[in-house]
Amino acid sequence: MLKNRQELIAFRENAKKAYDLQEKKIIVCAGTGCVAGGSLKIYDRLRALAAEKNIPVSVELEVDPHGESVALNKSGCHGFCEMGPLLRIDPQGWLYTKVKVEDCEEILEKTIIGGEHIERLACKKDGVSYAKQDDIPFYKQQTRVVLEHCGKIDAESIRAYMAIGGYTAFEKALFDMTQDDIVSEITKSNLRGRGGGGFPTGRKWEQVKRQKELIKYVVCNGDEGDPGAFMDRSIMEGDPHRMLEGMMIAGVACGASEGYIYVRAEYPLAVERMRTAIRQAEELGLLGDHILGTDFSFRMHISRGAGAFVCGEGSALTASIEGKRGFPRVKPPRTTEHGLFDKPTVLNNVETYANVAEIINRGADWYLGLGTETSSGTKAFALTGNIANTGLIEVPMGTTLRKIIFDIGGGMRGDGEFKAVQIGGPSGACLTKEHLDLPLDFDNLKKVGAMIGSGGLVVMDSHTCMVEVARFFMNFTQNESCGKCVPCREGTKRMLGILERIVAGEGQDGDIELLLELADTISATALCGLGKSAPSPVVSTIRNFREEYEAHIYEKRCPAGACQKLKQIVIDPELCKGCSKCARQCPVEAISGKIKEPFTIDLSKCIRCGSCITACAFKAIKEV
Repeated sequence: MLKNRQELIAFRENAKKAYDLQEKKIIVCAGTGCVAGGSLKIYDRLRALAAEKNIPVSVELEVDPHGESVALNKSGCHGFCEMGPLLRIDPQGWLYTKVKVEDCEEILEKTIIGGEHIERLACKKDGVSYAKQDDIPFYKQQTRVVLEHCGKIDAESIRAYMAIGGYTAFEKALFDMTQDDIVSEITKSNLRGRGGGGFPTGRKWEQVKRQKELIKYVVCNGDEGDPGAFMDRSIMEGDPHRMLEGMMIAGVACGASEGYIYVRAEYPLAVERMRTAIRQAEELGLLGDHILGTDFSFRMHISRGAGAFVCGEGSALTASIEGKRGFPRVKPPRTTEHGLFDKPTVLNNVETYANVAEIINRGADWYLGLGTETSSGTKAFALTGNIANTGLIEVPMGTTLRKIIFDIGGGMRGDGEFKAVQIGGPSGACLTKEHLDLPLDFDNLKKVGAMIGSGGLVVMDSHTCMVEVARFFMNFTQNESCGKCVPCREGTKRMLGILERIVAGEGQDGDIELLLELADTISATALCGLGKSAPSPVVSTIRNFREEYEAHIYEKRCPAGACQKLKQIVIDPELCKGCSKCARQCPVEAISGKIKEPFTIDLSKCIRCGSCITACAFKAIKEV
């Protein structure tokens, strides 16, 4: 238990000394993606082999180091999910990709004992082999602030975090700054909320600070319900103390004595790492009563959500923490005045809090030097979909979509061409080729009817049907509607029904106009922000790909060839030998013809089961 500032400084210096004595570090990615790929088996095998070979391996940073050793650590997500399981070797900065259990002995023998780089495990892109992680184009073109330590330190060790300067910002805020100083620095930095519309963080903290209530709360929104988004999860898994430190600084600034982390139960590893981080901070006396001998007391709690998308909305989230059903409420009053347990509450998301410590340590001017004039700093994005390099990235605000998709993401996967990207999840919108050079920040995206949201980027190619994309997101939103207000509950259901008819080939004249009319009504009258933004994917796909809707409705054709019920099966008369095998296999007798002459398909009877395609030995039957 650290009793004062001097003991904290001494502990940090000891941790750094121990960290520096680890002459080599084997850092195994233990983020959710690599764990699913078997990285924990790799970790266990390396540990067992090291014991067999009498290699002095430390799996935990010692407080009082006695000599040099090799560190074997579990880190959070490295970000390059496409190439996992990943393993980093320091101090060389080498990154081994797609590592298998059977590679472990060679890694210990050649790399750890012999100091050699294993070429076959290096990342290879476009015929070039990259030994060092920082040289790989995927990493080289990023600017990592929030994700700086993810994949580079032991995610389960407060000592490792302290060794690289952890909790120096909290120490500075607690001993060297007033509440006004802290809020002023955050306000000057122009840090905007990273979980949705980009509300200024400093303004929110100021509103809570000036409330006269004695009891206040700091709440972290770690719900992250957008399909394809995993930024917050990766931060909680890979650098939990960084987020914790940001919340603690918010507590100092606003006069709060308790913090709550709301995280969905589908993130078990994130919950486990956060619990470990809280316990370690409590054991050191960084959480609890009279922290480091001061009058400041702060305790942290974890509240697990059941996965309701609506609980990402502030008032629904606080209601869920209180044990109530996650319903949003009418505003005002705002959460900053009447939030958790009806008390003033600071509510930000994981990535927002993870920015705070660096701003306090390095100053607002440093942060303002990143990003754009109105959107400072960096933003983490999750790259998924039809793209070569899927994974987690971080770039300065204002970076163009072209750079993200083609330079960092490596372009499209397979033979498809870039068509669109869904940004902001179900609350966001589609961006197209005309937006490739649009700087991605809060204000530019708002101008084109989109939003950053939490930061999910789902990339789509020419084989993707945009009507089906709209149907998918509307289905998600309709299922996740809390049902409290009629516009969202009934309106999204009506829109979904229309979209389902269209992709089934039953679209009618006037459907597009009706969708837009319903969208306007829902956006104008829904109770909460999630309801108001629910029609956005539909509106943006109609705006950018109206011709696809019209083809579905009037021509009963899917231009992308993706909608199963709009596909047509035809027989090529040049290839058909008239063997009749297809007719014999058809369960609805839709195929007819004369032996040794080309057969034909009655499309009005065809159920598109594909049995005729399988039966044809001459490849004369195709789906178009």
